[in-house]
Amino acid sequence: SYFITFVIMFIAAVLSASLAAKLRENARQASIAERKTKILLGINRLLQKQSDVRSVTDAVAGELSKLLKRDVAVYLVDTNDSTQLQEPVIYRSEDSTGGDLTADIERHTAEWTFRNKACAGATTNKFPEAECLYNVIALGSHVYGVVGIKADGGDTDYFEDDMLMSLLGECAMAIESIKNSREKEEAAVLAQNEQLRANLLSTISHDLRTPLTSISGSAGNLLANYKNMDDEDRVQTFTDIYNDSMWLINLVENILSITRIKSGKLGVELSLELVDDVMDEAMRHIDRQKSEHVIKVTEEDKFILARMDPRLIVQVIINLVNNAIKYTPKGSVIEIHTAKKDDMVEISVTDNGPGIPDEQKKSVFEMFYSGSHKVADSRRSMGLGLALCRSIVTAHGGTIRVEDNVPHGAKFIFTLQAGEVENYEQELDTGY
Repeated sequence: SYFITFVIMFIAAVLSASLAAKLRENARQASIAERKTKILLGINRLLQKQSDVRSVTDAVAGELSKLLKRDVAVYLVDTNDSTQLQEPVIYRSEDSTGGDLTADIERHTAEWTFRNKACAGATTNKFPEAECLYNVIALGSHVYGVVGIKADGGDTDYFEDDMLMSLLGECAMAIESIKNSREKEEAAVLAQNEQLRANLLSTISHDLRTPLTSISGSAGNLLANYKNMDDEDRVQTFTDIYNDSMWLINLVENILSITRIKSGKLGVELSLELVDDVMDEAMRHIDRQKSEHVIKVTEEDKFILARMDPRLIVQVIINLVNNAIKYTPKGSVIEIHTAKKDDMVEISVTDNGPGIPDEQKKSVFEMFYSGSHKVADSRRSMGLGLALCRSIVTAHGGTIRVEDNVPHGAKFIFTLQAGEVENYEQELDTGY
């Protein structure tokens, strides 16, 4: 009479046991998935902080070594030859059993894996004598390297295989992201350089036309009317030709200096120099229009020494003074002042012209920026002089800035490292 009850209870017990087994398996899979997700999330956050390929592979290889408790060998693709692998980097685990992971067979297996994009080495039919199992770090058709996991005489389980492939995929995506970021940066730099080159050519062609037209016109006038011109007209014509020629020479000097700076060929040879001597040299090369302005040179001390490349600092002073001459009306006062402030020498060029608006101060040292003021001789400025000044002063370890000259005008100030008189005298005594 209990047979039916027994059968029903037996079936219920079997179903309950089956469901319990499935629940335990689902719980185990969920635990594995949670662990995998946690590991991948951690490695993903870690990879986001890396900025180069080597740091990415270091992070991934380190995680693999901890997770699998096995030694790891990483071969990256040679940056100079994409068909070759670099020398391997070995990452030892805490439970390392040693072994030579750089032997010829290991290298040969890694190269085969790289060329064929297939798994090889220990536990496979291809080069089973190798100590490591090799897989490629690849995304699509792009292979970035090869990773070898030391077999240590045993196969990896499903979870370890799954994590290995997932981490290699994360590694490939991180490398691809870095590669794309660099390509974007290089493209942006290339586009900027192309735009800079276009701006330079456009500006040069525009700015050279006016002085060249003036020179050719003045020369033609002299050829045609020399005998009919009085001495005053001849002197004025020769002066116009000279001024335009000097402007062209200064322009070419600035362009060549900017080119050397951009190409990294601007050699700064520092030496201890008297600021007065450098100032005198600069005054001999100031624009001929200085006769139409009042230029004063003042100093707090007669013997101020600074560490500088005198030829470059002369160019800075010339550019600043010529800039003041160019943007101020005739009769304006331009003062060049030198002073020692702590361990720095401060040189300022001040004018009492119209000054520079506040919104333009932050841009005056940029290339091709010439502001809204009209140049005194109606010739548009290329905006190279102040950019060159900033580059030269920065190369000397100094700073340059612009301020207002109260009640009106502009004041450009740049600094250089000061020198000591005692050191200077000692260098002279030793045949400096």
